[in-house]
Amino acid sequence: MKPNVGILGLGIIGSRVAENLRKAGHEVFVWSRSARPVPNFLSSPHEVAEAAGIIQIFVRDSKALIEAIEDMKPALKAGHLIMNHATVSKAAALEAGRLVEAAGAAYLDAPFTGSKMAAQNGKLCYYIGGSDLLLERARPVLEASAAKILPLGEVGDAMVLKIVTNLVSAVIVEAVAEAADITKANGIPLEKLHEALESNANYSTLIGMKLPAIIKSDYEPHFALRNMLKDADFARELAAEAKLHTPALDCTAAAMRAGVDAGKGDLDFSVIGQR
Repeated sequence: MKPNVGILGLGIIGSRVAENLRKAGHEVFVWSRSARPVPNFLSSPHEVAEAAGIIQIFVRDSKALIEAIEDMKPALKAGHLIMNHATVSKAAALEAGRLVEAAGAAYLDAPFTGSKMAAQNGKLCYYIGGSDLLLERARPVLEASAAKILPLGEVGDAMVLKIVTNLVSAVIVEAVAEAADITKANGIPLEKLHEALESNANYSTLIGMKLPAIIKSDYEPHFALRNMLKDADFARELAAEAKLHTPALDCTAAAMRAGVDAGKGDLDFSVIGQR
């Protein structure tokens, strides 16, 4: 029999992971801060932990992660495996692991890369921090929504790598937005910029996704600006702790913060290019 799985957080990613798990034959129990008309919606993380032995967490931030684990703690026992997929601070990832293990359960640090369509099509890539033995137990559940599963070290290591890869994505999209502004200012259609970039060594899947959105001013959220800013701030915290300078990240974070302050936080982070 396939194990029951719990999902905490039914946003863009969590809702689609839950659906893929149902299609794969798992009984799925879910909770989110906002009630949803979906099967097996329960009233708290505690109730989800009572119903499922493997729990995947897709909440928004560090505070929400710790709150969810604190709520589950009385229900956790040795058979539970908790996986955090939310991008949070390294400190929060480590604290989450400590709390889960103190309750006698097991924990994997498991952030992912991939946005809405990747989640919908079961093509996420999970970065895994933690025990290989736990990963083997988790693998059949992760495979319901994953194209790739990468073991990357200890708890906390995967989270650092997720944060810094998002740093790269944010800076690239800011650069593409600036290139688009200069192109337009010179009277050249943005489609020509796309055509030029497609034959350039720096072309990537990310540019292929975000430049068309910038051209069309289509900012339907696949990865919200406020979430990318959150992750950029985590990267800046890690850099500050190591006494490192991050000028490219700093100016990109400032541009994103201005967008959030202007009310664009729930739009896709490609809106960083909207001046």
